[in-house]
Amino acid sequence: MGESGPKRTYLVVIDDSAEARVALRFAARRAIKTGGLVEVLAIVEPQDFVQWGGVQAAMEEEQTLRIEGIVSGAVGEIMDESGLKPSIVIRSGEPAKVVREYVGERTEVAALVLGAAPAGSPGPLVAHFTGNDAGKVPCPIMIIPGSLSEERLEQLS
Repeated sequence: MGESGPKRTYLVVIDDSAEARVALRFAARRAIKTGGLVEVLAIVEPQDFVQWGGVQAAMEEEQTLRIEGIVSGAVGEIMDESGLKPSIVIRSGEPAKVVREYVGERTEVAALVLGAAPAGSPGPLVAHFTGNDAGKVPCPIMIIPGSLSEERLEQLS
């Protein structure tokens, strides 16, 4: 990718989990070392149907505000650590579908970076994209173990 082409972009799906923050730190370090960019995708999941539309709208607004707070905190940490300023995108919908569609729209995404929980289930997106959708995403998927120490994270990135 030359100077005139788009920069390599690492797409990180962020939530309030510790492993998502580890994935974000990994992506930021990779971006700095490769001259790339980081994009943070936060997803507001649809709420269960509530009979009264006003109540449902209030619930969705509350979730959106919570997600925005999580993203702001995570991005602030990365900016403080690395000086990198990730771009932030917030979308609504079913997470796996939103990620698949978003990656399909963005040819500059060089890798989808997901954090895996350090114990138990790796998380719904990791399970989804390593299962039936493993070969259907138009970029590599990097799964970052949530248990990585800072030193090991630096070595690997």
